[in-house]
Amino acid sequence: MKHIISAYNFSRDELEDIFALTDKYSKNLNDTKKILNGKTISVAFFEPSTRTYLSFQKAIINLGGDVIGFSGEESTSVAKGENLADTIRMLNNYSDGIVMRHKYDGASRFASEISDIPVINAGDGKHEHPTQAVIDIYTINKHFNTIDGLVFALLGDLKYARTVNSLLRILTRFRPKLVYLISPQLLRARKEILDELNYPIKEVENPFEVINEVDVLYVTRIQKERFVDEMEYEKIKGSYIVSLDLANKMKKDSIILHPLPRVNEIERRVDKTTKAKYFEQASYGVPVRMSILTKIYGE
Repeated sequence: MKHIISAYNFSRDELEDIFALTDKYSKNLNDTKKILNGKTISVAFFEPSTRTYLSFQKAIINLGGDVIGFSGEESTSVAKGENLADTIRMLNNYSDGIVMRHKYDGASRFASEISDIPVINAGDGKHEHPTQAVIDIYTINKHFNTIDGLVFALLGDLKYARTVNSLLRILTRFRPKLVYLISPQLLRARKEILDELNYPIKEVENPFEVINEVDVLYVTRIQKERFVDEMEYEKIKGSYIVSLDLANKMKKDSIILHPLPRVNEIERRVDKTTKAKYFEQASYGVPVRMSILTKIYGE
């Protein structure tokens, strides 16, 4: 494993190895082999982030590595007009790997094509967020001890949410029973993504029609920053809100996930239910990313 650009970069065997490693790291984040000793990793975030930025930094430090980088292009020479290729070449000189977030689709793949060191996509435009997908399925596997045979429902912005694209793609490594895609017409999942999938899907608009069948409800916020026309965003914001009533109609052992940050798409009252697993999901950010770094740099 070298570059991580897409969820497709993980095989099922590699994912199962990562699950096992994450179980181990979760028990003690600091008691690990320092496989990044003597290495420096650039965390280059051209777009704002809290959880992903900090969890990668913590994962690198826990593995004994040094971190350099930035969060926001305003503090870099990009703000003065430097192109992405030159920035990547500079990071190649200073570090042993690049964790990169960017607002443009395909920016990480472009970086990987000119980089001599591993590039990890930490989210690019509306394209993919593969390490988040690993966190998502690790959380699901932790709860059900399987991914196969489960019924999923992905709800919200399925057009622009990169986490959705990566989750749909990583599920091709397993055998889900059915995946419901619940969204407004304007935010349906893109056809080029759906054409790649090897499991059954069904598009619906009313979550109440299917919620009692669902094992995993995966909620995303509507991605305001991806809309060219803010008026279009205003028309559909708040289209779906996971209410306590909806959560109570789910199966007894079903779970609700969200990659965060959330705005108003899940009622705060849902947080107190046993189905709300999104904060637990976020807590796996560091150990999962430690496991991915371990797979890249060697155990």
